[in-house]
Amino acid sequence: MKLIKHFLSLLFPSKARKEAAEKTPVMKYLIVGLGNIGPEYVGTRHNIGFRIVDALAQSANAQWEDKRYGFVARMRVKNAQLILLKPSTYMNLSGNAVRYWMQQEKIELQNLLVVVDDLSLPVGTIRLKQNGSAGGHNGLKHIAQMLGTEGYNRLKFGIGNEFPKGAQIGFVLGRFSSEDESIIEKKTPVCADAIKAFALSGMQFAMCNYNNK
Repeated sequence: MKLIKHFLSLLFPSKARKEAAEKTPVMKYLIVGLGNIGPEYVGTRHNIGFRIVDALAQSANAQWEDKRYGFVARMRVKNAQLILLKPSTYMNLSGNAVRYWMQQEKIELQNLLVVVDDLSLPVGTIRLKQNGSAGGHNGLKHIAQMLGTEGYNRLKFGIGNEFPKGAQIGFVLGRFSSEDESIIEKKTPVCADAIKAFALSGMQFAMCNYNNK
């Protein structure tokens, strides 16, 4: 009889265990992919942030909704709720969307992660950071301005810097080569895993396990 009871307890969790699971707090995270809206910007280097959060949403069959200041999708990873955001403000005013959705969802600063392209990194290089300067990136600059701090998490994705002097704008608004595209396809799922690791285990864990992967 004891063996039967033990077997049944394994198959059917007790009411107490169910209640404990239901009481487990759900942490909310705002994951912001930076980019520019419009078909002319789809697939450009400057829109890699959009591309990464799109892949993350697709992995959970999360649907995008057209909301104030951006497109929003929601997904759950264990006890973490990820609110994905693609600002519709254009890159230079990204901070408006970030600040609004942080306030709307009551997201704490440490639970914000901004996914952004980086010219200083080779194509496909992943670099998670807890703070830092905008490095000339107008999207990051405006977010810092709106939040009043540069101390927010970001996931930087290298797009390379193979362009002649004075041709930076054309480069970031251009599209990846076929060779670079093969790298992007391999690294995009790694970025999705890094974002999940950030939400579940913290930024330090994510940095240690995914930087330069």
